[in-house]
Parts: sequence; C-alpha cells; structure tokens
Amino acid sequence: MTDATAQLLLDRCDELAAISSHPDYLERVHLSKEHRAANDLVAEWMREAGLSTWQDAAGNQCGRLEGREPGLPALLLGSHIDTVPDAGRYDGMLGVLLAIAVVGRIRDSGIELPFALEVVAFSDEEGTRFGTALIGSRALAGTWHDDWWNLTDKDGITLFEAFQDFGLDPARLPGAFRRPDDLVGYLEAHIEQGPYLEDADRRLAVVTSIAGARRFALTMTGKAGHAGGTPYDRRRDALVGASELVVEIERISKERGVIGTVGRLQAFPGGVNVIPGRVEFSLDLRAEFDEDRDESIRLITEAAHAIAERRGLGYHATEIYRADAVRCDLALQEAVAAGIRSTGDADPMAFWSRAGHDGMAVVAVTPIAMLFLRCKGGVSHHPDEAVKKADVAAAVDAYEATVRHLIESR
Repeated sequence: MTDATAQLLLDRCDELAAISSHPDYLERVHLSKEHRAANDLVAEWMREAGLSTWQDAAGNQCGRLEGREPGLPALLLGSHIDTVPDAGRYDGMLGVLLAIAVVGRIRDSGIELPFALEVVAFSDEEGTRFGTALIGSRALAGTWHDDWWNLTDKDGITLFEAFQDFGLDPARLPGAFRRPDDLVGYLEAHIEQGPYLEDADRRLAVVTSIAGARRFALTMTGKAGHAGGTPYDRRRDALVGASELVVEIERISKERGVIGTVGRLQAFPGGVNVIPGRVEFSLDLRAEFDEDRDESIRLITEAAHAIAERRGLGYHATEIYRADAVRCDLALQEAVAAGIRSTGDADPMAFWSRAGHDGMAVVAVTPIAMLFLRCKGGVSHHPDEAVKKADVAAAVDAYEATVRHLIESR
C-alpha cells in the first residue's frame, strides 16, 4: 500500500511537470494559464482525498477536511506549485502531494479530529515572474505589501494587472488573510535541496530553522572605452571591479560560515572589444542567524566601496528582498521527530534549511515545522532533481504519523 501510494505521488509529480509554459523544460509561474491548470489538477486530487476545495483571493489552491465539528481551527499542511525556470519536478510539488495523501489517509482511518486539516498549494514561492518570493504565503499570512501591486514581469505586466487577467479581484485580496485563531500550526514536507541527508545515508530529517536571506541588485559603474586603445593605467573597468567583489563575496562567506551567491552578472555595453562601463549583478546571502547574515553584508559592502575607490568606480546596492531567519516550533519539531521515529529511524537527523520556504511567511500567523526528504546529489532547481520511491514512501508514513501525534496530543 505504501509503495503504491509513493508511486502514485511520483506519477502525479510527472503530471504536474507536464504543465509548463515551455515545451522543452519546466517553468510554471504565478497567475499564468499553467498556474490555473495546475490549480485545477491539484483541486481534483484534493477532492478525491475527501477535501472541500476553493481557490483563495491570492490564487492559492486550498482544501479542507472538517474536524469533529465544523469551523474548528485547522492544522495547515502544504507547499508550493510554482517553479523556477528549467525546474525539477519535486521542489514544492511533492510536498503538496504528500500533504494530500496524508489527509486522505487520516480521513480513511475514521479518526476523530480535534481540529480541521487543510492543505494549501501556494501560488508563488519562487518569485520567478515578479521577482519577489513568497507572494502566495505572505498573502495567507496577512503580511502583504501594497507596493507589490506595481511589480512588473518581463513583459511589463504589473502584478495588479496579472491578478485581474487571472480573474482575481485585487480589492478582495484580504479574503486570503488568515488569523492566528484560524490555525493550530503549519507543517511542510520538502525535498532537502542539499546533500546532508544523502551524505549521511538517511531518508528524512527534522528542520530546526530556515535561513535568513537578503538579496541585492548591485551595480559597478566605470567608463567604457576601446579595448585596444585604452592603457591599463587609464582604465575604469567595471567588470574587473565587479569580478574582484565576486571573489571577495566568496571569501567573506566562507570565512564567516554564511552562503553568498552571485547568480547573475551582465556587462554593458557588452562589446567584445569594449571595456565594460557598467556591470549589473546580484547578491543572494543566507545564514542560519540574522546577525551573521547582516555582519557579512556589512563586510561585503565595506569591501565593495574599497574596490570601487581603488579602481575609480562607482558602486550602488539596492536591497530587493529580505526574509529573517525562522525558528521551527519546538513542539511541532518533536511531532516531526516522532513521525520519523515511527518509520524505524531511532535518532532522526535535525538541521537548518539553507533554502527558503513558505514557512518563513506562514510563521507570522502560526507556528511552523518542516520534514525534509532526501534528494539525489542534493540537486534542486534543475531538471536532474530526483528522489527514491522508498524515501517518498517513508515520508508519507512519517508525515501521517506526525499528524497523528498532534491529534493524540490535543
């Protein structure tokens, strides 16, 4: 039965992966026709598991199984169904399908529920279309920022316009907001997106916290000039300055035990025989503790200004995203650990998540916890994402046992 469930979930991940805006790779973004098709398919699976369904005012797909009486606060289970460009098929999606499977099992068991069970498939965790992550979960948590309405995608469509094109009414967005007394907690199962479980030859882990992250759009400005005619002592090469800073970001990150990444770098005007006069690049910096993250940002900024001064360049940084580190609730962590122990792992691994997750937003309205599932090579955000059927089976069992532990403790 467990292997059959695991295979079903893997097959459903394949079905979702077929819903893509590109024929050659997986990309499914917020408020697109592919988002609508994915919501419809997930809603169908929710109803098969016995949930009543609705799409909330932010485009999140939701389902609910009532407790012993209607209207009780809910234990929320979920993850996201949007993707990065050229994505794998398990990031987010598998977590949604695991949640649906668990609720279906609980329903079939006939156990009396002291709270309702809800599943949510968040509409936008990655931020691929509009550049701001966690839009779906922040809407649910009631931490929406009205200036997001003016965000634009690559085609110049604003988030406000995209809501309307999708059939949502921006004025009704507060209908998606949840209150603390609506919920008893949030659980999310997710592939690890790192190598630690595989290196330890373990299937599952308890997440202790989620990394704090800050992202910046950086610019180094110099002076464009002829590659052959400009002597070195007269060059103000923005690309050399930016490259030096990239190396410094790596050095500082390693030295301080944080994770700094420059994922995008573009030189202008971009001619093969032209000294770059401007370089635009990105910085994503994450750490287990906000203090370490912020001190690393200070050191990087200090290094950037020193490089710019030495090379006669201008430097500018604009913060485009910030999410503070989130601690997982201790009682919910223990429930997850109990769930893992029920699968035969007497001493579950526990560690912090280097990647961000919807729980970072949901924690504003209710306590959170997470279950990690091993992924091959720690690879994620890539078509090579892979999981083992036996690990998926163990995750279903552990997730169900976690929910049962919470039911029995009420």
